Amino acid sequence: MGFEVGGLFGLLILIADVWAIIHIAQSRSAPGQKALWIVLVLVLPVLGLVLWLVFGPRAKT
Repeated sequence: MGFEVGGLFGLLILIADVWAIIHIAQSRSAPGQKALWIVLVLVLPVLGLVLWLVFGPRAKT
């Protein structure tokens, strides 16, 4: 049972990270900022995603 839950959690984190990286790459931020956020999300998948959601650049609506 533990493996299935861990595998599902890992899959959800992977999907969320890919979503974040796509949004980071498509943002209007400077290339250096984009690279920094992408590296952070890749190196620290959960923490990087949370940090990007909280501190990342916001789209102007």
